[in-house]
Amino acid sequence: MFAMCPTDIDKRNAESKQEGLTNQLRGVGSLLVAFSGGVDSAFLLAVAYEALGKGAVAVTAVSEIYPRREEEQARVFARERGIEHIIFRSNEMDLPAFLANGPDRCYHCKKLLFQKLLEIAQERGMGRVAHAANMDDLGDYRPGLEAAREMGIMAPLVDSGLTKEEIRFLARKMGLTQWDKPAMACLATRIPYGSPVTDQKLKMIEDAEQFLIDRGFRQCRVRHHGSVARIELDDSGLASIMEADLRKEVVQRLRQIGFLHVVLDLEGYESGRMNRALGMPNPNESRGLADE
Repeated sequence: MFAMCPTDIDKRNAESKQEGLTNQLRGVGSLLVAFSGGVDSAFLLAVAYEALGKGAVAVTAVSEIYPRREEEQARVFARERGIEHIIFRSNEMDLPAFLANGPDRCYHCKKLLFQKLLEIAQERGMGRVAHAANMDDLGDYRPGLEAAREMGIMAPLVDSGLTKEEIRFLARKMGLTQWDKPAMACLATRIPYGSPVTDQKLKMIEDAEQFLIDRGFRQCRVRHHGSVARIELDDSGLASIMEADLRKEVVQRLRQIGFLHVVLDLEGYESGRMNRALGMPNPNESRGLADE
C-alpha cells in the first residue's frame, strides 16, 4: 500500500514546509533526535543533519518492546550518512504502570524515554531534544504526546505543519529508502488494554510478525489476544494469505510460537485499532497514517 509516491498533496507547499523546518532547526544550534528508524524520524534526522551537520545526533532506544530489525535499520541509516548515533537500553519494562497496560501506558513509557534523552542532551551540552510526531498524530489518542509537551520536547514536524503523506513525498525526494516504509509502533501496542505486558507476549508477537515479513507481507500486525493471534494485513496481504499452502504454513508457525488459535481480521490492517476499546473515534481508519 506504500509502493506508490503520494500524489494527492500540494508538492510546492510540502517543499515550502521543509524549508521552514530547515530554518527552524538551524536556529536550534544542536539537536538530539529521537530516532526509531521509521520514515518520520529518518526524515527529521536527515533534515536536521543537513541543517546542523555534526550538531545533529541520533539516539535510539532498544528493549523488548522494539523489534530487533528496527534497531539494525536505524544503525545502517545513521552509519551510511556519518551521523553520530547513540543507542541505549530503555527500562520501561521496570515500570509497573507500563506493564499494567492501561490506556495511559504510552504516557509512562514516553516520559521515561524523554527523561533519558534530556539527560543525554544535558551531558553533551546539546541545545534541544526532538521527536518525530507529525500533524496526523494529533488527531489520534496518543498520551505519549502529552509527556513530550510536559517535558519540553520539540516536535519540529508538527511545528512545520507536515503530514505523513507530505513526509513520504519529501523523504522520497531526498532519496531516503524509508520513504515508503510501513508504519511501525512498539510491540506493546499489539496487546489489548488491561492485559499485562510481558516478555513472553512481546516475544511471541515479534516472532510472529517477523515470520510474516519474511514471507513477503509488508504491512502486518499480530494482535495478542491470549491464546488467539489476530492477524491484520493490508489489501494485498489479505489476498495472498488465502493461498492454501501459505495459509497452512502461517497457521503452523504461529502455533509453534505458542498461539492456540490463528485468526485473520477481515477488516485488514488499521492503525489505532486497539483504541476502539476506549470508545474513541479513530481518524486513521482506512488511511494507515499514524500507528498503534
